[in-house]
Amino acid sequence: MIVKSYELKKTKIDNIRFFLLHGKNSGLINETIKNDLKVRLSKNIYNYDETEILNNPSQIRETILNKSFFENDKLIIISRATDKISKIIEEIVDLNSPETSIVLISETLEKKSKIRNLFEKNKNTICVAFYEDNNLTLNKIAFDFFKQKKISISQQNINLIVERSSGNRINLTNELKKIENFSINKKIVSTKDLIKLTNLAENYDYTNLVNCSLAKNKKKTMNILNENNLSNEDCIIILRIFLNKLKRLLKIFSNSEINRNIDSTISSFKPPIFWKEKDIVKQQINVLSYQKIQDLLTKTNNIELLVKKNPSISINLVNNFILEQCDEANNSI
Repeated sequence: MIVKSYELKKTKIDNIRFFLLHGKNSGLINETIKNDLKVRLSKNIYNYDETEILNNPSQIRETILNKSFFENDKLIIISRATDKISKIIEEIVDLNSPETSIVLISETLEKKSKIRNLFEKNKNTICVAFYEDNNLTLNKIAFDFFKQKKISISQQNINLIVERSSGNRINLTNELKKIENFSINKKIVSTKDLIKLTNLAENYDYTNLVNCSLAKNKKKTMNILNENNLSNEDCIIILRIFLNKLKRLLKIFSNSEINRNIDSTISSFKPPIFWKEKDIVKQQINVLSYQKIQDLLTKTNNIELLVKKNPSISINLVNNFILEQCDEANNSI
């Protein structure tokens, strides 16, 4: 059956022991397993990757069938699950061992996916899709965190932390932990503190890089590229920043259609745009069309897939993509 992530806390699904968690929001998936599923299902946990199961199918069957005086139940977590494992999982679901619970973790699965269909249609299994966080969601997480920890920080600095987390809940959580440790001796956190504590200095360069690329400022884009030695990990961060900026631009375009005033739209945008970015956002709006932004979103997602599949050429792929946006922006004037 299909269930929303927040519904996993409800008692009506307490008797279910088979879960498929799929989607790009790995941070929320990890939180759900830790806070909701592990607590309810079992403390005796066995972790596998799909390749381990495919290479040795009998291994998981033995784990399920083997009984122990020390374990009344067990939780099997299988990462990177795909349709390749669907037949094995279907057999396990049919076996319905009362002592065994299984959680599958997967990337976003298409509707025609065999394993997705199995978990959506079977009344004894649960399928949950985990969509990417937006800035509003991350902003609330950060706000609630600082409120709970009684740490004094401005909304502007919260926006800054969220913006630099590149739309990633895991990145945000890591930065919040650093700030929490720092706040033991200092309950008021300034912008200067944030830059020292977190990865904001590095990510600021990357955010600036993306902004300049989208605003057709090729000279400044080249300068930033020349000053930074990108790694494979940096490439993913930059692409995630591209995605966040493009999604924000789409929303600004939509809002500007309502009030017909781009300055007013940028000023009233939620979550608030950092004041230093307002001018360059306006430049981006002036050189990019709504359709162009949609096309760039698709292209950025495709580049990200290529980077993940071909890490050896990821830096060249991203460099070319960044400079290409400058040229295309210039040509669109």
